[in-house]
Amino acid sequence: MKSFHSNAIPSQKGKTAIVTGSNTGLGFETAKMFAEKEIEVIMACRDKEKAEQAKKEIVKDIPEAQIHIEELDLASISSVSSFSMRITEKYKKLDFLINNAGVMMPPFSTTKDGFELQMGVNFLGHFLLTGLLLNTLNKADHARIVTLSSIAHKSGEIQFDDLHWKKKYSKTKAYGQSKLACLMFAFTLDRKLKKDNHSTISVASHPGVSNTDLARHLPKWLLFLAKPIIPFMTQSPKEGAMPTIRASFDNEVEGGMYIGPQGKKEMKGVPGKAEVASQAKEEKTQIELWKRAEKELDYTFEV
Repeated sequence: MKSFHSNAIPSQKGKTAIVTGSNTGLGFETAKMFAEKEIEVIMACRDKEKAEQAKKEIVKDIPEAQIHIEELDLASISSVSSFSMRITEKYKKLDFLINNAGVMMPPFSTTKDGFELQMGVNFLGHFLLTGLLLNTLNKADHARIVTLSSIAHKSGEIQFDDLHWKKKYSKTKAYGQSKLACLMFAFTLDRKLKKDNHSTISVASHPGVSNTDLARHLPKWLLFLAKPIIPFMTQSPKEGAMPTIRASFDNEVEGGMYIGPQGKKEMKGVPGKAEVASQAKEEKTQIELWKRAEKELDYTFEV
């Protein structure tokens, strides 16, 4: 792929984007970049107070920014459904859906519907959200759905016999599973979109190792020991958002691609094609995961 520079992205005036989890970190930087390109941005956040503060920060730098806040809790099927209903009533089309929000390695907990939190928020919540908004996305000309995965997908495995870790919980393995599921979802969705000749494409991205508050659940002793080397191993949230920005705007990016940093072990660097673990490419597992998600959510995802 050729080099990519965000300052070369032309105005996207007239387009609308949803960015989940945009009150902080990668989502905040993504929403800000979208606003800079004159996109009408819907900040889909669980905490409206934090979202309002984030909006103020963006508007301070970009006074003409078109930003709206809509409450969305991906840990609740009811909230996802209500949010989607409000959006489809307000907007005739959507040009971008950025499935960014996530949780990483928390102590064991479940969503309001009984799903393991990481699988519920990172994957199942976004699976349902995308399905409910897909018709509105398909009404746009060449809409893009970008779903965030992680380097951690490489160590992930879909545990169909214990998807929600009721037997023995490993927060690291559960995180890897959820991000593997996100990547498989992005690939499967794009295949289905192509089969039905939609102009909408599904792309995946990952931020490498970005210094955001997503790591708040990591042990304090580990963060303390790692503090001296963190600057050498991580990149800023703005840099970490660049793979998502490239996945959203670059004309070279095609459906089914996976974009991430190109530095050592993909921890940091300029965005380009990322490495996909072999288990993420297994179509049989992808299809089984899709069917399992529909069963878990009691929802039929029609493309």
